[in-house]
Amino acid sequence: MFNIKSLLAKPFAKMVYHKLQKEAKTAVADQQSILNQLVKIGKGTKFGKDHGLDQVADYESFKKAVPIKDYEGLKSYIEEVKKGTPNVLWKGKPIYFAKTSGTTSGVKYIPITKDSISNHINGARNAILTYMATTGKTKFADGRMIFLSGSPILERVGGIPTGRLSGIVNHHIPAYLRSNQLPSFETNCIEEWEEKLEKVVEETLGKDMTLIGGIPPWMQMYFDNLVAKTGKPVKELFPNLQLLVQGGVNFEPYKSKLFETIGKEIDTIELFPASEGFFAFQDTRDQQGLLLNTNSGIFYEFIPLAEVHNENPTRYSLDEVKLGEQYALIINSNAGLWGYSIGDTVKFVSVDPYRIIVSGRVKHFISAFGEHVIGEEVEQALLKAANEMEVSVVEFTVAPFIQQGSGKSYHEWFIEFEKAPSNMELFSQKLNAYMCEKNVYYQDLIVGNILEPLHISSLQKNAFINYMRAQGKLGGQNKVPRLSNDRKIAEDLTVYINK
Repeated sequence: MFNIKSLLAKPFAKMVYHKLQKEAKTAVADQQSILNQLVKIGKGTKFGKDHGLDQVADYESFKKAVPIKDYEGLKSYIEEVKKGTPNVLWKGKPIYFAKTSGTTSGVKYIPITKDSISNHINGARNAILTYMATTGKTKFADGRMIFLSGSPILERVGGIPTGRLSGIVNHHIPAYLRSNQLPSFETNCIEEWEEKLEKVVEETLGKDMTLIGGIPPWMQMYFDNLVAKTGKPVKELFPNLQLLVQGGVNFEPYKSKLFETIGKEIDTIELFPASEGFFAFQDTRDQQGLLLNTNSGIFYEFIPLAEVHNENPTRYSLDEVKLGEQYALIINSNAGLWGYSIGDTVKFVSVDPYRIIVSGRVKHFISAFGEHVIGEEVEQALLKAANEMEVSVVEFTVAPFIQQGSGKSYHEWFIEFEKAPSNMELFSQKLNAYMCEKNVYYQDLIVGNILEPLHISSLQKNAFINYMRAQGKLGGQNKVPRLSNDRKIAEDLTVYINK
């Protein structure tokens, strides 16, 4: 996955970086080429025959042939693949199924094909090599690196090896890197999260850790356990720790606490991976956004967020997108995913090259009163209020409270503070004001006296860890939704409210 000798890494990093720079300039042409190739191969599959891909001549006819769908829309085809039937969504059979939990579909089985596996393997590698090429920093490649994954033990479904994506990718880490990798294979096989974390701490203490990768809440738990066990800041335990590689959630709400626990600021690289594909990575230290992975077997489409629940929404290809607009991300890939809504929303911050930020989840929003608040808005409002009042937040989520009978409804914020506000009422007022700045519909509801200003429910220490443990979702890639349009999570969190 990554070069281990810093001396050898430099020329390889420069070569890969120059290739990626060239591809960034030919992104639109590459996307058209990928669409042509997908259609050429796809028309020989069951899906292709069902949808008339042999009649597709351009993007306009492709949109008419291939409807937008989520996992449920492809499930009947995937069930066929699980029975061992070849040429259903893509030529032949998948070489893996990435098994992932869906919020509405239960367990999802995402195909990974011989053609698509390189997208997953090379994405993180290219992000690291780009960092090396742009900063000149390569020494960390000589140290030890954490690649915590789901269990690499794979089951078979329809004869196809099946497991968590991170466990699958673990099998493709090259031999030359194995000596640098922690934790051990045996520890990665532990299913119970807290037991695994304890073993990771044991195995990494006393080692020259230089790179740590994972989602921010996991890294925070790992650092907290290290500090609790030793009584020392992380920078003393790992003086050569240089790089955090993270993704899965917005890093900003976690950054200050992570750096405080480490005892210093270090470099970070943000990734945008999913079981369905590796979509983007941070390619620069001084500009916002992640470089879209435009030449890796995926043809992207973008639906304006306001139309995402329409029966026939407007669909844009890459050359039609506009800066600053919210889009639902749709993919068509050489894994056999067609018109597939991955559930994430993105916003372009650059079109030369094409860089995005991940702004939220399609299904994670609040619109109980027509306000359609999204993840980016709550994260930015909270961060601004917290910075102004020197407040530190561990984790949070927001849900609507719909008042029955007399009284007005409001948004309820469940926040676990590391450092609580000295004046909670003032903090609440600031947060509400920043939400009004971020979302004009929310502001109209407040000004129109339809909604009360937001309420904050302060939660006990480790509330979210305990909540996730109770849900059987502690650790790994699991994360707390920022927003819910119902009270399910809110009701479960009420037991942790500070009295």
